[in-house]
Amino acid sequence: MKAAFITGTDTGVGKTIVCGLLARYLLDLGRNVITQKWIQTGSAGLSPDIEEHLSLMGKKKEDIEKYLPDIAPYVFRYPASAHLAAALEGKSVDAVKIKNSFTTLSKEFDTVIVEGIGGALVPFNNKELVIDIAKELDIPVIIVAKNKLGTVNHTLLTVEALKARNMKIKGIIFNDCENEDKTITDDNPVIIKALTGERILGQLPWLKEKTSLQKAFKPIGDNILSVFSKGFTNG
Repeated sequence: MKAAFITGTDTGVGKTIVCGLLARYLLDLGRNVITQKWIQTGSAGLSPDIEEHLSLMGKKKEDIEKYLPDIAPYVFRYPASAHLAAALEGKSVDAVKIKNSFTTLSKEFDTVIVEGIGGALVPFNNKELVIDIAKELDIPVIIVAKNKLGTVNHTLLTVEALKARNMKIKGIIFNDCENEDKTITDDNPVIIKALTGERILGQLPWLKEKTSLQKAFKPIGDNILSVFSKGFTNG
């Protein structure tokens, strides 16, 4: 299955940026790439995360218009966990619909990059988690961690949760924050690798300018390709 699931240690850790940058990196290599957001909350129209992906990819909404129902199968207005946002609108999330949308895109594109919602363990109803869908689809996972004080705990918990589900963790990307203590941010990847044994795919510096971000992401992209031994195949 030619895909990657980008999860995070929390909400707002940089999953959207990483998805967009990874898609752009693969596009520059000549791959036919699409991003996907299974459940978007806090929006009344086009998923803002998909909009950010497109911006980083150098694409427009018109370029993916016909795929939009599958790119963002569920969009809810209230900015909350998927289960609550859906319930507030009197709706429910159907995992089969999400899996079908992923399968449809997989047939049309070389690579599908799926951005998770919030952290790793976000429910979409009273019994199921979004990560469970990724597990059923057997999509390898990349973890994005916000590189700051507190990251060690959040990342270790995320790794343990994914390992408990026997998910294929391909590595961790540390997303730097503005004005954080460098002593802490330099140590976070070191101690987390020592404690988990997981691959550190790289550290994305805090930069505002998109072109600079793309250049900074290139070694991370190279590492990702080396981990996915035959591109984005299973295993």
